[in-house]
Amino acid sequence: MQTKQTTNDGLKRAYQITITAAELADKIDAEIKKVAPQVKMPGFRPGKVPANLVKKMHGEQLHGQVLNDTIRDSIDELMKSEELRPAMQPAVNLNEDYEDGKDAQISVELEVLPQIDAPSTDGLTLEKLIVPVKDEQIEEALQGLAGQNKSYKDAAKTKKAADGDQLIIDFVGKLDGVEFEGGKAEDAALVIGSGQFIPGFEEQLTGAKTGDEKTITVTFPEDYPAENLKGQDATFDITVKQVKVETGTKIDDEFAKGLGLDDLDKLKEIMKGQLEQQTAGLTRTQMKRSLLDQLAGDHDFAVPQNMVDAEFDQIWKQLQQEALNEDKPDEAIKQLESEKDEYRSIAERRVRLGLLLSEIGQANNVEVSGQEMQMLIQQAAQQYREEDRERFMQYIQQDLMAAAQLRAPLYEDKVVDFLFDKADVTEREVTQEELQAAIEADEEAQAKPAAKKKTPAKKAAAKKAPAKKPAAKKEPAKKAPAKKTPAKAAAKPAAKKPAAKKAPAKKAAAKPAAKKAPAKKPAAKKAPAKKPTTK
Repeated sequence: MQTKQTTNDGLKRAYQITITAAELADKIDAEIKKVAPQVKMPGFRPGKVPANLVKKMHGEQLHGQVLNDTIRDSIDELMKSEELRPAMQPAVNLNEDYEDGKDAQISVELEVLPQIDAPSTDGLTLEKLIVPVKDEQIEEALQGLAGQNKSYKDAAKTKKAADGDQLIIDFVGKLDGVEFEGGKAEDAALVIGSGQFIPGFEEQLTGAKTGDEKTITVTFPEDYPAENLKGQDATFDITVKQVKVETGTKIDDEFAKGLGLDDLDKLKEIMKGQLEQQTAGLTRTQMKRSLLDQLAGDHDFAVPQNMVDAEFDQIWKQLQQEALNEDKPDEAIKQLESEKDEYRSIAERRVRLGLLLSEIGQANNVEVSGQEMQMLIQQAAQQYREEDRERFMQYIQQDLMAAAQLRAPLYEDKVVDFLFDKADVTEREVTQEELQAAIEADEEAQAKPAAKKKTPAKKAAAKKAPAKKPAAKKEPAKKAPAKKTPAKAAAKPAAKKPAAKKAPAKKAAAKPAAKKAPAKKPAAKKAPAKKPTTK
């Protein structure tokens, strides 16, 4: 094998690998000798088929296999000998005029990860804005919880249902007189005016009394999830089994016990924890932005453009989809196009920060453990249908890039936590409004450098997005693969990935004809903290 470098420009590298015909022939002969003992042919005892006949029968298949393996091994050797760290999968091409008996010319083009000086973690200063939880906030949260867990008592049979009253009903939905799937229920609880059911359903039950039987006609919305019901006129045969009126909800120990807790003090403790968790997420977001701004301001280095392209494409597709969902999509798309360069600058900054955080993590032995990775895979698998979960887990375990993308957000958070511990942190108590204002002010400050198109490395994370464009403020989950030297893993383009590695389709949500009132009691379990986004 002969290797010649053809390009060395910034982070771009290109090589030409020559695999001689003699080298390939020797490897094919060796492979024939290896498989010959297993070849069966009429007239020959097992293992006694002549090599020339084996070559005649299986030569073409063996040639393709050997060529593919040799190309892969050659690229592995190239990566090791040149100490290359590919940013992404190299582009590998075999010369078009290649045929058996000739030398194979392989072109390899790639971008390498930049050499980053070991970043110093000294001198970081951060301000932590803390929002203390007040008693009145807990009380307000309890009142809201009580509103979600209203109790009702039977009303007189002559009582006509009005807004706020609860009806216990049986119903059967029909299209053109025929029952449809998901359109039937017994003892369904419906609160007039709650908007639980499709438009027009609740309104036609206003004035109903216990024991009433009636048929109503409704039209399913055009955007209804079930395809067979979109825009369709349907009838519902309804039996009103009971009209109930709301009783006052007293927030006491009995109320807490109804939620599965010991007493009211325990409920207050949980509510306080939820409120603290919510503000802790905002506090972390503000601190993380400040941290990343310091890192971005102190480091300026070239980044692989193919990584920037991939990051930008991810951002751009999401923004385009959101623009199409706007009230005036044409105007939203036009506005988006005018900001294209700014979003590309944002993508470049994110790639730079991803590489920087990865370098810091590796230099300081930050790791995602095998147990943590397994938990990540199991959590991600839950979004797929049960029959597809095992296939998804196999896909992640086999595809190094997919595994790196899944690992990246957790790895980044661990590096950020490491830097938080290293930083000189001062605390300051603020109100919820002040904390939110600080985050919004940070967004404004970040918007200005992006608009002026200064050197990307010196920019703040993201410009302030136009109205209804939250994606512009989100740091995509994908980052440069953390704790991974991609040379060997990435440089295997010769063989196509098997179809079995395709990620399974995500689980589709059930689409009932009429929405049912939620039965969950949110106070009894803690709400998860919001995952902060990188700016």
